Amino acid sequence: MGSRRVAAAPPRAVVAVTSPITRAPRYELAHRVEAAELDERAHVNNVVYLHWVQHAAAAHWTNLAPHGALTQIAWVALRHEIDYLSPAVLGDQIVIRTWVGVANGLSFERFTEIRRRDDERVLARARTLWCPVDARTGKPQRVSAEVRARCSVPANEGNGDE
Repeated sequence: MGSRRVAAAPPRAVVAVTSPITRAPRYELAHRVEAAELDERAHVNNVVYLHWVQHAAAAHWTNLAPHGALTQIAWVALRHEIDYLSPAVLGDQIVIRTWVGVANGLSFERFTEIRRRDDERVLARARTLWCPVDARTGKPQRVSAEVRARCSVPANEGNGDE
């Protein structure tokens, strides 16, 4: 691990959209910050935020997957972008909210926002690109129209705003 600095991506805003197509609703997880998640500065370690992003995505997929899809489709991360906006500390009650974005070929966009429950302060925002793979072989695979509809929004609706 080096100390290479990476510029933060500009924040995106997400707009709620209704449509006759079956879409995944936003998904939320509640969590209380534990001592094991802290770094030497008594803040939640950056890697923990990534864990929360991945955990929320997996839980959301488990919740929205059509019958039989969990045994056929797995997801691998292609890219994570996380903007750290404010630290979380021991005992903070946080809400991890995730929702789907635009799919382009085999790249599916997902957004995650992490907030402190008490004051609603946004602690971090993430954008991840996921690729569906065959759960048995690990090879990238196209997904059904139903999975695509549940796991993405049309490009003209996918600006990531809430």
